[in-house]
Amino acid sequence: MGRQQQFELMGRYNRDMNQRLYAAAATMDEDQLASNVGAFFHSIIGTLNHLYVADVMWLQRFAVHHFSAANHLADVAAMARPTALNQVLHEDFEELFRVRRALDTTICAWTENLQEVSFDRPLTYKNSKGHDFCKPFGLVLQHFFNHQAHHRGQVTTLLSQQGVDVGVTDLLLWIEELPFESAEK
Repeated sequence: MGRQQQFELMGRYNRDMNQRLYAAAATMDEDQLASNVGAFFHSIIGTLNHLYVADVMWLQRFAVHHFSAANHLADVAAMARPTALNQVLHEDFEELFRVRRALDTTICAWTENLQEVSFDRPLTYKNSKGHDFCKPFGLVLQHFFNHQAHHRGQVTTLLSQQGVDVGVTDLLLWIEELPFESAEK
């Protein structure tokens, strides 16, 4: 399996886990979602907003590089640029869920169109504080997906503390099962 296929898998995993996470969070009322529970981004809605904001920031950075299938990110590139990692763009949970679904659809279409030769290309960007960086695109893309899993884990814990079960979150469930005949002997 090449890196493009791995990132395509990560796009699907990201989409499906976000659907699962939001469905679990939807069982809570707005006050529970907005309650400051001492998390880094204060609340469940704050952490979900951070994930959305960070994804938009990264996708907008990727969108300026022609080698990164930027044409699939045109809608994200046209969005207003978030101003801070803790910015709450959507206080309303249903609205945040709606834009999350749309963004995840974009991410899946985008990863399906990435090219293997792009992953070793240098990606230049400014971080949220305006500092310049130049890193291999494939490794930054790996960070993009790892960051999502990290914060979804936090939200899963916050939901669990409220008695809400998200279910199994392991990537392993998204990896295709091979026939035993293909196993090395």
